[in-house]
Amino acid sequence: MAKQINKQDKLLKLGVFLTLVIAAVTLIVTHLETFGIILLVVLGFGAVVLIHEFGHFIVAKLSDIHVEAFSIGFSPVLFGIKKTENGLCIRILPGFFKKEKKEEIAEESMGDKKSEEEGLYTFTIGGKCKAGETEYRIGLIPFGGFVKMLGQEDTKTPEATDDPRSYANKSVHTRMAVIAAGVVFNIISAIIIFITVFTIGVELNPPVIGGVAPDSPAARAGLEAGDEVIAIDGKGKYLDFSNIQMAAALSDVNEAVKMKIKKSDGVERNITLIAEVLPGVPVRAFGVVPAESLTVANVDEPNIFAETGLQPGDIITAVNGEDVTTAWQMQQIISNSFKPQAQVLAQRNGEKIQADIPLEIAGVTTNDDRCGNIYSIVPRLKISFVNREGEFSANKDADIQPGDVILVIADQNTPTFPELRKITTQSADIDLPIKVLRTYAQGERIISTFVRPVKLKDSNEVQIGIAVALDGEHPVVADTVDVNGFGKLDIPRGATIEAVDGEPVSNFFDCLRIIHKNKGQRISIDYRVNSEIAGDVAFMDNDPDKFITVACTLGRAIPFKPLERIYKATGPLNAVEMGYQRTIMFITQAYVTIKQALVGNVSPKNFVGPIGIAHASFTIIKERSLTFYVYFMGLISAFIAVFNFLPMLPFDGGHIVMLAIEKIKGSPVDERVQGAVTYVGLGLVLILFLYVTFNDVVRLFTGWF
Repeated sequence: MAKQINKQDKLLKLGVFLTLVIAAVTLIVTHLETFGIILLVVLGFGAVVLIHEFGHFIVAKLSDIHVEAFSIGFSPVLFGIKKTENGLCIRILPGFFKKEKKEEIAEESMGDKKSEEEGLYTFTIGGKCKAGETEYRIGLIPFGGFVKMLGQEDTKTPEATDDPRSYANKSVHTRMAVIAAGVVFNIISAIIIFITVFTIGVELNPPVIGGVAPDSPAARAGLEAGDEVIAIDGKGKYLDFSNIQMAAALSDVNEAVKMKIKKSDGVERNITLIAEVLPGVPVRAFGVVPAESLTVANVDEPNIFAETGLQPGDIITAVNGEDVTTAWQMQQIISNSFKPQAQVLAQRNGEKIQADIPLEIAGVTTNDDRCGNIYSIVPRLKISFVNREGEFSANKDADIQPGDVILVIADQNTPTFPELRKITTQSADIDLPIKVLRTYAQGERIISTFVRPVKLKDSNEVQIGIAVALDGEHPVVADTVDVNGFGKLDIPRGATIEAVDGEPVSNFFDCLRIIHKNKGQRISIDYRVNSEIAGDVAFMDNDPDKFITVACTLGRAIPFKPLERIYKATGPLNAVEMGYQRTIMFITQAYVTIKQALVGNVSPKNFVGPIGIAHASFTIIKERSLTFYVYFMGLISAFIAVFNFLPMLPFDGGHIVMLAIEKIKGSPVDERVQGAVTYVGLGLVLILFLYVTFNDVVRLFTGWF
């Protein structure tokens, strides 16, 4: 009876195992492309771990140390293989499908000794051969690996043994060499990876400025789109855009960063920047973004192109009749177009495509103390995006849509951005009445509804869940603001501009066009509030670049591919130089990042863990070249080397410290001390791991990556 039950149990386990295999194969076949990307991610990260552990392994072997296990990934064991006298012993999930204890004893009595860790799917293949001492494993938890040596203990002093091949019986210098080998191999592999990548050539974002945030350190220093950074603190070799970002993020508070830039006309300038915390940026920054190309990017939401006529892969060649060769030329033409639409000419598979792209008025709407304005005139706000998910689900029934113009919120007519932010901040979890103007095919209509501001988790900020732009289609004045050096025009809130310098206008695009046409002259503005109240004002248009803080921009967010430049060595020696310098750069950045985190200049929220690395790897493989993914793996290898050499247990650096103490005092560190230090270190590492994993998951589901 017992044998029958045991047989049924085996069949049940076999059925479960086969079901899992079939399910896995089905998923792979139906999602072959995704599986291929995931496989490359696993192979890439696994290779970095393999190199590190192989360093420990090969030095241990060369030092004649008995290596019991070599594992990629942590227990439970997924797969293990070891050479025995009877052939290759293979174990598959031994911890999940264990054999019955009685059966093991019976097998032992028959002379076929089995380990208690052997499972239902443990078998031997091949013929008689010389037995090996090391089992090679793949662990189910793919966040690292380990080499298990005879006599090696992490939390206590190894037990005394006469075996000369025990790790514990080797000299301090030998043990140091074994421990340090993992880090050394990671550094060597990073250098080799970068030498290979730069020999082939890899596309990176060049240090070219694509845009500058208003009132940012970059804006105050005079940086403009199209400027190229050619040196940072005197170093100018092989710079890419990441060097600019890291120079800001890793600088000390109030530290001046010196740069040399080359303007688009070829003139070189020296500037000094001090990084600041900017709205919406997780680390201190200069306020610059990388340059884009003129090639339309591919996105997961193809409907984004519905109103533009463009398609992924299209290359913009002209805007409003002017040829363009760079994205910043296109932006400059658009910002000065002063029309509700821009005519765009593009190349698509050798054919010329013409498209009319809607434009909108953009201004400074990110700081509570500033408004985008035209000689003090502030346009009304319109909604450009609505988020009804997650924390903003409270507004799932709010009748608001992109394109709606905000007429009233709470008791505030035609709110400006600072007024909207103030009302929102003071009204957390309170239903606010709001009126919006919506345009239909048949005409315009006023909609009355409610919105509920919510306080964001992990933040004191209160938001409705909308993004706003300026209403350029209606020449209605939300308000006028006092502009330094100019003052403010005496135009009532809510007034409609009817004419500028005697020319009738129907939108703010017309207003901007007429003002720029009459630069340096006295300009009059006629307005009307209602049938009884009207008036006019006049001003000298002396400096529109200073007193007009709005510009035309794309009304639909067209994604463009980033501007990339091939970084390739001129020869073998140059490849070695580039590979070595890139490795040193990443190692230095890693150490400076840790230092800045310890002093509070970099928030731990910006750290990524295994999930973040896996997500980044997946995105890189999907969107960029295989060469760039290999480049990314070189970066990871360099960073793993740094973090593994931190002077705390259980990292390799901590073991080096313990061995150095042993060398100095002539005996191992007290077992209780070593155990306590190890468990404290393990606790800290576990806390950090859980923290970064939580942040990775949050970023993954909120789209912050």
